[in-house]
Amino acid sequence: MNNFDLRQAIAMRVHAMSGEQLFEVIEDSVGNDEKTLPGLGVLFEMIWQESSAEAQHQMVECLHRRLASMPLPSQPK
Repeated sequence: MNNFDLRQAIAMRVHAMSGEQLFEVIEDSVGNDEKTLPGLGVLFEMIWQESSAEAQHQMVECLHRRLASMPLPSQPK
């Protein structure tokens, strides 16, 4: 399946959902199995494309703070 097909499949799966249902999908996916990551990526892409430059900068700042506060995983010896 190519990227366009994946985006389209995810959009079709959620397009008729209410805001509450979309919230639940995101809440259930965050921190879940890695197989949910592509779907979250597609949803984030949609949010990013509809966000103002100011909102995009706020998201990047939030992400940057989160990444800066995370301990790096230990390297195997």
